[in-house]
Amino acid sequence: MATSKQCWSATGRRKRSSAQVTLKSGTGIILVNGIDVNEYMPYATLVMDLKQPLTMTNNENKFDITVNVKGGGFSGQTGAIRLGITRALLKYDATSDQTRDDSYRKILKTAGFVTRDPRVKERKKPGLKKARRAPQFSKR
Repeated sequence: MATSKQCWSATGRRKRSSAQVTLKSGTGIILVNGIDVNEYMPYATLVMDLKQPLTMTNNENKFDITVNVKGGGFSGQTGAIRLGITRALLKYDATSDQTRDDSYRKILKTAGFVTRDPRVKERKKPGLKKARRAPQFSKR
């Protein structure tokens, strides 16, 4: 009889990126769109950035993480994955007492990982080169 592992899933968004994150108890493997995270992300700093919620809660080798991410660039995708991991960790820790100093919510909230960054690229307006950049004015 096959035993189903308990899993926690959450969605994270940043800029134009959206990431569906699933945590399962395991050994610390992170797959992004079916590829290992170190191969998918072009820079080690991005990998370090998305692992920050796991590092702060001492869960680096406790969960296997599967991520489906789409849209945006690597930086936005990293932010989306980080928020998704944070939200999934909060679901995992939801049954414990949240008033403790070592609760995941307190640790991640003080680090600023729980808040979604709302900044999105502003749309281009007609008559302008970009969102606010006007064509150069020539007097003569």
